[in-house]
Amino acid sequence: KFLIKNVKLAKVIFVIVWVSGYFYQVQYTVEDLKIPNNNYYYYNLKIKKMALKVGDNAPDFTLTSDEKKEINLKDYQGKNVVLLFFPLAFTGVCTTELCTMRDDINTYGDLNAEILAVSVDSPFALEKFKAEQSLNFLLLSDFNKEASKAYDTIYETFAFGMQGVSKRSAFVIDGKGIIQYAEVLENAGEIPNFDAVQEALKNLN
Repeated sequence: KFLIKNVKLAKVIFVIVWVSGYFYQVQYTVEDLKIPNNNYYYYNLKIKKMALKVGDNAPDFTLTSDEKKEINLKDYQGKNVVLLFFPLAFTGVCTTELCTMRDDINTYGDLNAEILAVSVDSPFALEKFKAEQSLNFLLLSDFNKEASKAYDTIYETFAFGMQGVSKRSAFVIDGKGIIQYAEVLENAGEIPNFDAVQEALKNLN
C-alpha cells in the first residue's frame, strides 16, 4: 500500500504496473480509494504470479542434488525432462509417487526423458530418503524455495502451520526448454496424472 498525491502520476503508475504485468506474466490487482476532502489516493497492490502453461519457457534454476552437486536445468538441453515438485520426503503420498517413478524408470528412459524431483528438504534429508527408497533419479533441494516460487507451486500454509512447502506438481519440459505439460495439485493427497505425462512425452518423440 502506498500514498500518491498527484492523480496524473497515480494513473501513469497504474499503466506501468499493468504493462509490466502483461509482459512479465504477473497478475496485478490494483484498488484505489479516494480519501474525502483531499486529493490523496491510496493504492493497494496485490501481486500474484500467473501459472505457467504449455508453451511457456521453463524457468531456469540451479539446485543442489542429493549427491551434493549443483544441477542446472540448462544441463538438460536436448533432452526431455519430467520435473516433479513434491511436498516433503518420508511422507506417505510422496513416497508412493516417487516409487512409482522409480518402478517406471525404463518407460521414461525410452521416451528420452530424465526425471528430476524437487522439494524444500535439505540435500542431507533427500540423500537419506533416496537411499531408503532406492530411488534411481536425482532429488533436488529447493531449500530456499526459489524454484518452487518460479514455477508457482508453493503453499503459503501447509499442514501443521508449515509455510513455504512445495505443492505436488508435474511439468514436462522439452529439449528446447519449453513446457509441454503442466499440472499443479492443490490437494497434496493426490498424485499427478502420469498417463498424461507419458502421453505428452510420446508426442515429443
